[in-house]
Amino acid sequence: MIDTSHERPCAYLTFTLHAHLPYVVNHGTWPHGLEWLLEAAAETYLPLQRVIANLERDGVALRANLNLSPILLEQLAHPVFRAEFPQYLKRKITAANEDEAYFNQNGEPHLAEIARYWRAYFQQALEQFEALGGDIIRGFREAAERGLIDIITCGATHGYFPLLGTDESIRAQVQTGVATHERHIGRHPRGIWLPECAYRPAGMWSYPVTPHGSSQPWRPFDRKGVEEPLEDAEIDYFFVDTHLVEESVLFTPYELRAGGAVGVGASLAVETCEPHHSLYKPYYVEGPRAHRRPVTIFPRDPRTGLQVWSGDAGYPGDSNYLDFHKKRFPGGHRYWQVTGSKIDMEYKTPYYPEKAAARTKSHAEHYVSLVVDSLKTGFKGPVTAILTSPFDAELFGHWWFEGPMWLEHVARIMARAEIPVALTSCAAYLDRHPPDSFLALPEGSWGKNGTHEVWLSPDTRWTWEYLYPAEVAVRDAASSDRWKGNPQGERILKQLCRELLLLESSDWQFLITTEAARDYAEDRFNEHLASFRAIEKMWQLHFGGGTLGSDEETALRKIEVQDSVFPHVDPSLWVAMD
Repeated sequence: MIDTSHERPCAYLTFTLHAHLPYVVNHGTWPHGLEWLLEAAAETYLPLQRVIANLERDGVALRANLNLSPILLEQLAHPVFRAEFPQYLKRKITAANEDEAYFNQNGEPHLAEIARYWRAYFQQALEQFEALGGDIIRGFREAAERGLIDIITCGATHGYFPLLGTDESIRAQVQTGVATHERHIGRHPRGIWLPECAYRPAGMWSYPVTPHGSSQPWRPFDRKGVEEPLEDAEIDYFFVDTHLVEESVLFTPYELRAGGAVGVGASLAVETCEPHHSLYKPYYVEGPRAHRRPVTIFPRDPRTGLQVWSGDAGYPGDSNYLDFHKKRFPGGHRYWQVTGSKIDMEYKTPYYPEKAAARTKSHAEHYVSLVVDSLKTGFKGPVTAILTSPFDAELFGHWWFEGPMWLEHVARIMARAEIPVALTSCAAYLDRHPPDSFLALPEGSWGKNGTHEVWLSPDTRWTWEYLYPAEVAVRDAASSDRWKGNPQGERILKQLCRELLLLESSDWQFLITTEAARDYAEDRFNEHLASFRAIEKMWQLHFGGGTLGSDEETALRKIEVQDSVFPHVDPSLWVAMD
C-alpha cells in the first residue's frame, strides 16, 4: 500500500527524468550505435524500474515525471533491440566470468569480487528482461497505471523546435510524438519535454542560414509560438530553464556533467545560493492564444540541480563512486572509483560498492535538506510551492552508476512523516494547484549560455542549410493531395516523412558541436539526407508519369527496413497551415 501521509504537505518536489537516445537501431553497433541503447537499457531503464518496484513494495511512490521520448519507445519495441539485448547481457556476464578468472590468477581478490558483482548485476538485468517478456516499455507502462510515475512525451525525434524551419514540422514532431506515446503507453500524455528545454515565442522569424540551393536568404515570416502546437495537441505543461524565468543563467547542465565551470554569467555557491522564489511555482505561458487553452510551464531549480548534474562539485564527483571513463577491455567492465575528478586514469583506485552505497544515503539526506531549505520560506505562502528537478534519465545509472540508488533513498526520506515536503508529479500538482498568473517567455534553451549555440554553431550550420529545403519539400508534397487515394504515392510520402523526422533529430548537431561522436553524427545526418533525396526522386518519378523500376523498389524496401519507425506516420500533419 502506498503511503498517503502527505495529503496536505507544506510544499512539493517533483523529479523529471528525460529518457532519450537518437535512433541507432540498424545504424552501427560499437563504439557508436546500438551499443548506446543496450548500455542505457541495462544501466538506466531497468535499474529505474527496480527502484520503482522496491519503493512500491514498501509503500512508497516515486511519483516522478518520466519522459520516454517517442523515438526511444520505437527503439525499445523494435525487434532488433529485443533480440540483441539478451545477447548483450550474456556477453557482459561472460566477460565478468573471464575477468574473475584473470584477477584470481593474478592474485587480485578484490577485483575478482567486483567481477562477481558485475556478473550478478547483469544476471539480474537478464532475469528482469525475461520476466517482462522482453518488453521494457511494459514495466514503465504498468508502473504508470499503478500511479507510481507519470509518463510524458517529447518531440517525435527530439527535433530542436525553435530552429525548425516550418510550423508544420513542429506540429508533426508534437502530434507524431503524442500518437506514438498513445500507441505504446495506452493513454494521452499530460506533459511534454521540449527537446533541450528550448522555447521560442510567437513573432517574426528569419532563417538563420541561407538554405542550400538558394542564392539569397529566404524572407522572414510570422511564426507560431512553440506553445501553440502543444495547445492543439491538448498538452497541459512543459519545462523551461531557469533563465527564462529569472534574469541570470546560473549553470549549464551539460557542461557541469563534464566537470566544467559552475557559473555561466553568474557564480553559484551550493550552500549559500539564495533561493529564487519565483522558480517554485508554475505559470501559464502568455501568447496569442494563451487564454483559450493555456499551457503551463514548470521552471528548473538550479540550486538542487547543481548537486546532481555536476561531475566536479556535485554528488557524482564523490571519490567513492564508480568512475565512468576507466574500463577494462575486452569486456568493458569498470573496476575503479572516481578517486579524484582531476586524477589521471592510471592513478584511479579500486571500487568498493559498499562504500559507494553508504555515500548515496548521506547524499540523499543532504539533497532533501537542500530541498526543504529552499522551500521553507514559502511554506505559509498563498501558493503551495513546488520545486522542479529535471535531469537526463541516463544520468542515473549510466553516467552516475549509483544514481538510481540515490534516487531511491531520496524517495524513502521524503516519505518520512517529519519531512514537510512531498513528492508529486506535475499533473497531480496541477489538478490541485493550477497557476495563478501568466508569464511571457523569452527565447532560449538549457544549453550553453541559454541560447541555441550548441545546435547552431559554425560546425553545424551546413546541416540546417540542407534541412530547411527538406522541410519545405515535405510540406509541399503533403499539401498537394496527390498521395491521397494513391497507395504507392502514400507509401513513398510516409517514408519521406520518416526520413525528415530522423534528419531533424537535435542529437546530430549536439554530437557534432560537443565532439562527443562527431564523425558518427555527421555520417548519420548524411545517411538520412541521402535516403531523403533518393525517396524524393521516387516521388517525382511516381507522379511524373513514370513507374518505379526494380532498382527503385529494392532501394525503397531497404530504406523502409533500415528506418522502420513510426509505422502509422500521418503525412497530413505536414499539410500547409492557413
